[in-house]
Amino acid sequence: MRRRTRYSLMLVLALLCQWSGTPERPMLGRVPDLTATPVLLDPADPKHVKVGALTFIGGVDLTSRDLAFGGYSSMTIDHGLFTLLSDGGTIVRFRIDERFRLSARAFGDLPVGPGNGWRKEERDSESMTRDPSSGQVWVGYEGYNQIWRYSPGLTLPAQMVAPRPMADWSVNGGAESMVRLHDGRFLVIAETNRRLPSQARSALIFDRDPIERPLKGFEFGYLPPEGYDPSDATELPDGRVLILNRRLDLPFRWSVVLTLIDPRHIRPGVTIRGREIARLAPPLTVDNFEGLAITRENGATMVWMVSDDNLLILQRTLLMKFRLDL
Repeated sequence: MRRRTRYSLMLVLALLCQWSGTPERPMLGRVPDLTATPVLLDPADPKHVKVGALTFIGGVDLTSRDLAFGGYSSMTIDHGLFTLLSDGGTIVRFRIDERFRLSARAFGDLPVGPGNGWRKEERDSESMTRDPSSGQVWVGYEGYNQIWRYSPGLTLPAQMVAPRPMADWSVNGGAESMVRLHDGRFLVIAETNRRLPSQARSALIFDRDPIERPLKGFEFGYLPPEGYDPSDATELPDGRVLILNRRLDLPFRWSVVLTLIDPRHIRPGVTIRGREIARLAPPLTVDNFEGLAITRENGATMVWMVSDDNLLILQRTLLMKFRLDL
């Protein structure tokens, strides 16, 4: 009886040691369950494909029976391989052909990051950018206001830095957008952290890899369209930066605006406003778009956007493809 009691106490202690007071963050299973269902840009008019400087090529609604699927806030595309990173540190990879059929599906998880990874807040990965030459990947974390650099494929070893200019960025409004420019500089834009008293968002230019030189660079402001928050950015072949801005009007009425800025015009302390090139709003197919990337096809620039469904049944994980005509 005493031995049984001792074993029971040991089991209770073991469980208590594993319990942190908050539930474990959702984790994807080992079997990559993923389905793509085609969607139209305008459900009422299949011929409606032109929106500003964008021409709709196609899109899909990504679904999975895995309860941890969703929440994708950033995306990279490497020779046709898509990598979606959620705001909970989960990874989805796949290839998609010209008929929007999926292949090479794979699920994964960030190997390390802020905290021990038990809570979702410790893997609040909101932005991602990649060096096409080395394959290294940088991830921006909200809350901790850190930037982590991972080895190719988001693997170990990894290094991190907490840049001093980002120290006071708000818990839920930090490094939502991050771009490695072709000249080696890095551009980071906060989602909601403002350069008061204006509505311009706090933004940074690092003159090199922030992991190596976190203090080398300067601050400036990005002014998004009124009522919108910047959610991601990517560099175009000509060196300009395309910024994705999104807005929520209740109940669950999302809209997005794409703007262009030229890094050559950015100087320390200035506020720069993007030039609007496209606006998507209902009744068009639109959701909480937070991930942005480009590809090149036969000399044309293709813009890809993915939406963050916040793991809610009322939202969708949409992957949309457009041709950019400037």
